[in-house]
Amino acid sequence: MSDKFNQVNETFFASPQITADDIADAAAMGVTVVINNRPDGEEPGQPAGADIEAAASAAGLAYVHIPVGASGITPDHLDAFDQALSASSDGAALAYCKSGMRSVMVASFAAARAGAPVQEIVSNAAAADYDIAGHAPALQSLTEAAKQS
Repeated sequence: MSDKFNQVNETFFASPQITADDIADAAAMGVTVVINNRPDGEEPGQPAGADIEAAASAAGLAYVHIPVGASGITPDHLDAFDQALSASSDGAALAYCKSGMRSVMVASFAAARAGAPVQEIVSNAAAADYDIAGHAPALQSLTEAAKQS
């Protein structure tokens, strides 16, 4: 398994920037969908999303591009993330960005919006080496809104 893939929960991995060469490792781990949370051209030398998509397709994996830029995470990002996870219902998802943090945040906000316990979300992220404790109040707001729906 690639040492850059951080397991957040049983069916979700986050990672810093991947390359097409990492796709075989992802497939071997049971990943069925690769989620790119990084805008193309964010940094010089960054692999193009199309190259990752081609490698994923060649390996039989789904690929979804949900770029999260400087404007932050929106409900549209969460909707697209939820749809991408639906596509991976028979396997795991691997999401990546520059450091993995944006991917973890999208996954965390989506989980909170679905009503997952905030402490579990924060603990899972911490176990994968992502400190999102400062976002607990926002996560709690989403979880409470989910309970009221």
